[in-house]
Amino acid sequence: MKRFLIAIALIAGAACVPFFLEPRGYAIRVLCIALLFAALAQAWNIVGGLARQTSLGHAAFFGAGAYTSTLLLINFGISPWLGMIAAAVIGGIMALLIALPTMRLRGHYFALATLAFAEVMRVIGNSWSSVTGGPVGLSVPFRPDSLWMLQFKVARPYFWIMLAALIAVTAVFVAISSSKIGYRLRAIRENVDAAEAIGIDTAGTKIVAAVISGAITASLGTLYAQFQFFFDPDTVFGLASISVRIALIAIIGGIGTVAGPIIGALFIIPLEELANTFLSGGAAGVSQLAYGLLLIAVILLEPRGLIALWRNVINKLSRRASP
Repeated sequence: MKRFLIAIALIAGAACVPFFLEPRGYAIRVLCIALLFAALAQAWNIVGGLARQTSLGHAAFFGAGAYTSTLLLINFGISPWLGMIAAAVIGGIMALLIALPTMRLRGHYFALATLAFAEVMRVIGNSWSSVTGGPVGLSVPFRPDSLWMLQFKVARPYFWIMLAALIAVTAVFVAISSSKIGYRLRAIRENVDAAEAIGIDTAGTKIVAAVISGAITASLGTLYAQFQFFFDPDTVFGLASISVRIALIAIIGGIGTVAGPIIGALFIIPLEELANTFLSGGAAGVSQLAYGLLLIAVILLEPRGLIALWRNVINKLSRRASP
């Protein structure tokens, strides 16, 4: 009950943040991206955190979702909300197709297989110009402010939508984590052979988790497309911009935990923006170098993530405070 009340208070506080920021300002747009990537990292956490299957192919689902909803909007005038449902179906099917041959792989073999799948999707996106626009990309048709068409002139409504998406994905993660499939995924994470020995269908369990994760990731691609109004294959199918970024957020924040992806996104996304803003005027690559060094320092300081670091600090302070 206490945790529930804390969560409600945090959500209420977060919902009030846009009222203190410029609706068209840079800060609120950065927060919107941070919330979106927190939701993406939470979706990745279902497979990467609970089962410890390090996927580097989630950009494939993300990009497919962005293209599905946008093409439906451009060609048929279908609302992005309905396009989001179609995107989720496409993402789930894609996740199933890639999971069937790869879920028996372990460690870096699985990571490389998923990475290759995302790269194939990027190449297809760049080559199939008649549908995807190729390297030129796609622009979302601009319409007047409309919740049904998911378009607004200012960023404030997007903030609340991204926040709602994060809450929904987190609720799914919590539900899975506390269900039978969640316990099975943890057993697989700890020891695959032991899990199989006690009768767990390890491949089937991981496939179910992968389908759920892929469907959610694809639906979030719709929100990205509507928020940015333009994207191309290198952006939405990119290894560094999407796949690695999502995984890094979950790992830095605290893999396998509820709060980890949220903390990681609120740390990494603003850090990226600060590095690009204040260090981009120097020599080429200085901002990326500084950003990378900070991330390395965090990992070396506490490999289990920022949430574990925070707990360590609290424990030390409580010990000092106790007589």
